[in-house]
Amino acid sequence: MENDAIELEPIGIIRSPLKDPSQAPKQGSEGAVEGWLEVDDHYRDALLGLEPGRKVLILYWLDRADRSRLQVHPRGDTSRPLRGVFATRSPHRPNPIAVETVEILEIQGTRLRVRGLDALDGTPLLDIKIAA
Repeated sequence: MENDAIELEPIGIIRSPLKDPSQAPKQGSEGAVEGWLEVDDHYRDALLGLEPGRKVLILYWLDRADRSRLQVHPRGDTSRPLRGVFATRSPHRPNPIAVETVEILEIQGTRLRVRGLDALDGTPLLDIKIAA
């Protein structure tokens, strides 16, 4: 496999009440945490067409993940056997990109209030896409 560099540039930041990984639900649907997607003003035009009530996929970078970890106990439960990270939803993985479906509750300029987050406060936001 060639080692071509891939560059990702965050489009914004996630603001969440979750400050510590132990507070985060294992899935956004389990906690329905509300927070804000703060999109950089440079991407303001890309928000055209988004509206409250719409479900979107957000992709974000798990900047506090252990990228060297290749096996984990599912859901952090040590009574469960180890599995490779590709067979789990663990945040710890070689390329810690996360995806979550959230619902837009409100839009204020380039800030979107959403429900369904499982991301920590300050997490880099990579992209927003309409959910199917």
